[in-house]
Amino acid sequence: MSRVGKLPVVLKDGVTVALNGDVMSFKGKNGTVDVALNSAVKVEQNDTEIVVTPVDKENTFSRAMWGTMRSLLNNANIGVSEGFKQELEFKGVGYKVQVQGQTLKMTLGFSHDVDFELPETVKAEAQGPAGLLLTSASKRDLGQIVREIQKYRPPEPYKGKGIHIKGAFVRRKEGKKK
Repeated sequence: MSRVGKLPVVLKDGVTVALNGDVMSFKGKNGTVDVALNSAVKVEQNDTEIVVTPVDKENTFSRAMWGTMRSLLNNANIGVSEGFKQELEFKGVGYKVQVQGQTLKMTLGFSHDVDFELPETVKAEAQGPAGLLLTSASKRDLGQIVREIQKYRPPEPYKGKGIHIKGAFVRRKEGKKK
């Protein structure tokens, strides 16, 4: 039995939910988030909460999707009311980032600057020359964009260079010895 799936999703103040076929739309002060529902679970909406139950409690896939769908719905609920944020640090000689509208102009030690287009669901704000704050109502979109930005210069364990998520642990390794 899913411990997460048993809990109802209590809707935050100012959040409205609409069920359109197999898509549930959340609307709040930070925008809208759509969640595609899986056919292995049944979703019921009351006045202030959403309850997720598996269609077949004996089916392993249905039980697995029970907790997953509840978490996705809860993330959408939190995203449209409070939002999600992620801070990035650009560590390295000459590494910096500039925000120009929905485009990030990153200097990462290549022979050219890297221009990265952000989707409309993600907002960026520069924090000094080597800091970046990303915010979004969709946790999935935010995580995907952070990983795509990190692909240009992932955190490096020997010198500590790269694009780091603020607060995340990067194991440092000792280099060669003579």
